[in-house]
Amino acid sequence: MPTQVRIFSVPRSLDETLAAPVPTKATPRSIPEYPVIPKPTICPSLKASQYIMSTHEDDKPKKGGVTFAHQDKLPKLPIPELESSCQRYLEALKPLQSAREHSETKQAVQEFLNGEGPELNEKLKRYAEGRTSYIEQFWYDSYLNFDNPVVLNLNPFFLLEDDPTPARNNQVTRAASLVVSALEFVRAVRKEELPPDTVKGVPLDMYQYSRLFGTARVPTDAGCQIEQDPESKHIIVMCHGQFYYFDVLDDNSDVIMTEKDLAINLQTIIDDATQTPIQEAAKGALGVLSTENRKVWSGLRDVLTREKGSNNADCLSIVDSALFVVCLDYTEPATAAALCQNMLCGTSEIEKGVQIGTCTNRWYDKLQIIVCKNGSAGINFEHTGVDGHTVLRFASDVYTDTILRFARTINGQAPTLWASTSPDPSKRDPESFGDVSTTPHKLEWDMIPELRIAVRFAETRLADLIEQNEFQTLDFASYGKNFITSMGCSPDAFVQMAFQAAYYGLYGRVECTYEPAMTKMYLHGRTEAIRTVSDESVNFVQTFWADNPAEQKVEALRKACQKHVTNTRDCAKAQGCDRHLYALFCLWQRIVDDDHHSNHSGSSSNGYSSPGLDGGNYSPVAGSPGKESVFSVSIDGDQNALPRVAVGRERGDSTTSRSQRDANHHLPLIFADSGWDKLNTTILSTSNCGNPSLRQFGFGPVSGDGFGIGYIIKDDSISICVSSRHRQTKRFVDTLESYLLEIRRILRITAARNGTAVGSKLSRAREIDVDHPKNTGAGGKHRPKLRGRLITGSEVIKSQRSFAGSMSPTEESMTMSEDDELGGYGFFDAGMLLQALKARGENLDNGETKPSERAAVQARRRDVGKKLRLCDY
Repeated sequence: MPTQVRIFSVPRSLDETLAAPVPTKATPRSIPEYPVIPKPTICPSLKASQYIMSTHEDDKPKKGGVTFAHQDKLPKLPIPELESSCQRYLEALKPLQSAREHSETKQAVQEFLNGEGPELNEKLKRYAEGRTSYIEQFWYDSYLNFDNPVVLNLNPFFLLEDDPTPARNNQVTRAASLVVSALEFVRAVRKEELPPDTVKGVPLDMYQYSRLFGTARVPTDAGCQIEQDPESKHIIVMCHGQFYYFDVLDDNSDVIMTEKDLAINLQTIIDDATQTPIQEAAKGALGVLSTENRKVWSGLRDVLTREKGSNNADCLSIVDSALFVVCLDYTEPATAAALCQNMLCGTSEIEKGVQIGTCTNRWYDKLQIIVCKNGSAGINFEHTGVDGHTVLRFASDVYTDTILRFARTINGQAPTLWASTSPDPSKRDPESFGDVSTTPHKLEWDMIPELRIAVRFAETRLADLIEQNEFQTLDFASYGKNFITSMGCSPDAFVQMAFQAAYYGLYGRVECTYEPAMTKMYLHGRTEAIRTVSDESVNFVQTFWADNPAEQKVEALRKACQKHVTNTRDCAKAQGCDRHLYALFCLWQRIVDDDHHSNHSGSSSNGYSSPGLDGGNYSPVAGSPGKESVFSVSIDGDQNALPRVAVGRERGDSTTSRSQRDANHHLPLIFADSGWDKLNTTILSTSNCGNPSLRQFGFGPVSGDGFGIGYIIKDDSISICVSSRHRQTKRFVDTLESYLLEIRRILRITAARNGTAVGSKLSRAREIDVDHPKNTGAGGKHRPKLRGRLITGSEVIKSQRSFAGSMSPTEESMTMSEDDELGGYGFFDAGMLLQALKARGENLDNGETKPSERAAVQARRRDVGKKLRLCDY
C-alpha cells in the first residue's frame, strides 16, 4: 500500500484570517467521525490516525438512527458578554482575596475592559463562527498537552455496586456479564439505537459516545493525540500484567459470544496467566509504561514501533485498537477505601523487591473495566474525549443490563434496555460470523533490555506516586436527597456547603473550590466551572462555627445554598467566567505565536497552521502542540486550573530571545494578576456524579495541597470518596461526617419549632392517620374499635436517652435533642489544565483501506501471539 500524504498549504497570519470574509455555509452540527485507524498493517503510524475536529458537511447521522437525531438542532455554545464574565470573575475572587489583593484585581480587570479585552473578545467571536464550539480546540490542547502521568492526575474511576445476586459475584461470572452488557452498549451506539440523553425533556449532545470505544490516547514527541479504530471488534484482557485478546463482535457489530463463551475465555486466560510466577510476570508488565511521563512514554513507544511490522509493533497496535480493556485482578480489597484506590491507581505491594500489586495490571490510555477476585468491579477511563456524565450512562446501562439479562433467564418476558439485540450466537451459522477469532491469544512482547529497564523504572516511579496519595471514603447512610429536599435545600448545594463547613472547621479559612457544571445541552458541550465559594458561603461557615442560634445558622445555610443554585444554573447555561476567559487567554497566546512565526520565519517551516485559524476546511489535530510556545507552564498536576501566567521560558529558547519576541505583546494584566493564579489553584476539587448503580466515584487531588472529592447523592445516603497527598484525609472525612450529623440536628430543631414535618418521604397512606383521626370507615361508617396500643417512635427515643452514654454519634444525632445548639466548636470532569501550548498539525494518512487489505491484515493478526487451548469451565 503506497504511503499516503496530506499536503498542507502555507498558513496565513491570524490578522489575515480574521480579516477574511466568513464563509456563508451553514455551521455543520452533525457528528464528526474519527479518522480511521487502518486495520493493523499491523502497526499504524502514530500520525496516521490523529483525532480531527471534523467540519465536513457530509458527516451525517445514520438515516433512522435516534442516538444523534438531535445533533443538528442543538444550539452552539454561547460566548458570554465580556463585562458579564469579568464581573463573575471578580465575584468569584472576592471571598478568596484580601481587600488589597481584590483592589489590585479590580484594577487589572478594568484595564482589560478598557484596553485589549474588547478587541480580543471580537477576535474570539470571529474565530468561533463556522465552528462547533469556541472552546473545543483549546480544551483538547489543554488535555493532550499534559505531560505528567495520566494516572492519579487525569483518569477518574467509578466503583460499581455488587451484583445483587450473590452467586454471580465471582470474578469470572461478573466479568463475563459486564463484558456482554458493554458489547450490547457498543452495538447500540454503532447502530445509533441508544436513546439520547435528556434533562427535563431537553436533548443533550451525544457526540462523546462516538469516541468512547476503540480509542486510545497516544503520546508523541509533540504532545498526545487521540486515535480510534471505529471498526474495532476485539477486546484486551489483562491478568497479572499479561495481555490477551480475542474478537467479540462481527462486521455488523453483533455480539458473537455468549456469556458462557466469555466465561470460558476468561477462565482460560486466568489459568494461563497464573502459570507464570507473579514476580516474573511483573518484570514484563508493559502496562506500567502507560503511567509514565508522556514524553518518556512517547520515546518508549518509538522503541516498540521502531521496526514496522515487528512483533512488538503488532502487539501495541492490537492494544491501541481494542474496544476496551478488561483487567482481572487477583486481589480482594477489604475496605471501600482500598477498593477505590484499586480502581483509580491500583495497589502497590512489594515482595522480595518486586512489585506484585495490581498497579502493573492496567493500561491507562484506554477505557478499562476492572474486576477483582471477589467480583467487585469498577471503571477507569481516559478523560480527554469524554466526561463523567457520558461514562456514567455507560456504567448505569451496563449494570442495569446485567440485572435484566439475569431476570430474563427467570422470566423470558422481562424487559430489555436495547431497541434490538444481537442474534443468539449459539443459534447462528458459524459462517455468518465472518473473519473472526474467538480463541484467546496471548501477546508475547519481545522484552529487549531497553524495555526491561523502562518497565523497572516506570514501576518504581508509579509506586512512589501511589505512596504519595491516600484515599478515604464516607458511606453516609443517615440521610440523603429525600431528607435534604424535605428541608427545602438543593441536595448538591447542601453537600457543597458541607465541604466548605468541614474545611473551615479544620483550618479556619476558605479555599478555592471547583465543581463542574455540565453544558451538554449545547453542541459539543463539556463543562463550565462552578465557583462554590461566595460571600454567602463564607457567611454560612462563619455563622455555623460560631455561637449562634440554630435559626440563624439555618438561614445562613439557605442563603448559601440558594446562591450556589443560582451559580449552577448560570454555568449550565454556559454563563460562567472560566471557559470564556481561558479561551481569551489561549487566543492571545496564539496571536503572539502567529506574529512570532510571521516575523521571524516568513512562513511556517513545518507546514502547520494555528488550529482553526486558517479558515480552510481542514482543522488540525487537537492537541499536537508545537515544541515552542510562549510559555512553558508549570502545571503541578492541577487539572482544573486555567494556565498560570508565567514564568517559564520556551523549550529550547533563551530568556533573551523570549523577551525580544514578547516586547510588542504585553500579557494582559488580568492574566498577570495574582487573582488569576488564585482562581486556578484548586484546593477543593469536587464533582457530583453517580446514581444507585455506583458505590463510589472519585479522582486524585489536582494540586499538591488539595483534596479530590467525588460524591454521589442517593435517596437515603451520600457516598463520598476523598483523596489527597496525605493532608489528614481521614480527619477531614470525620469532620465532614460530624458536620452532616450536626446540621441535621439543627435542621430538626428549627423544623420542630416551626411545626414543619421532618423526615424522608413517606407513603401517602401515612397521611390517613392525620387526615382521618376518627375511627371511621368508607361512607362514614364506624369501623370496629382498633385493638392494641398505638406504637410511635417517641417511646424508643425516650428509652434511648437513658442509655446515652453508650450511644454512637450517629445514634445520638438521631434523637430529637432539646438542646439549642453546640457552642463555637463542633471536584471527568476535572476541568481545564494549566497548559495552553500551540497545536501543530502533522501529516496524516487518509485512513482508507481496501477490503482486500483488511482481509490480509485480519489473516495476519491471527498469527500474532500464542493461541491458547480452551479450558473446561
